[in-house]
Amino acid sequence: MVLIRGHHFPLLRNIVPGASWAVFFLAGMYLNAPLALAGFLGLAVGLDYAAIEWGGTSAFCVSPAYIALLPAYASLWLAGRGYRLGWGLERIAHFPLAFCGLLGTLVCDVISSGSFYLYSGHFSNPNWSEYLARSTQYLPRCLVAMGLWLSLATLIHSLLLVRRRNPVHH
Repeated sequence: MVLIRGHHFPLLRNIVPGASWAVFFLAGMYLNAPLALAGFLGLAVGLDYAAIEWGGTSAFCVSPAYIALLPAYASLWLAGRGYRLGWGLERIAHFPLAFCGLLGTLVCDVISSGSFYLYSGHFSNPNWSEYLARSTQYLPRCLVAMGLWLSLATLIHSLLLVRRRNPVHH
């Protein structure tokens, strides 16, 4: 997340999609300690603070709605945990992983985008049609980013499983 929190690196913004949402999902999937969620939440806030204070990133997204990122990111964490509890990590169950990733992404988006739309103070007359129009503008990018990072994680996970089952002896 430190390396690829997309919106903090203008050069990468249009090349590499941000990985934060996938990091929360994968942390839920791989890390058993619930305190890890708190650590990643703190890291995300710290990265945002550093990017705004020292990196020249706009503070536009920091508003009263910012606090909603806690349950938004937690929903990704829980979706990752749900996958692990339901299907384990001994092999990747592609459809359930995609479903959990999609569900987590949709819930996270509704919480984060919805709260920003309603409570940021940037929109004078919130209404469903405008929210849906904005959502259809930004949600596809979030889905592509999640799909990319989960695909990469799945590839790495699968390669590690193959290597563990077929160790190379020297």
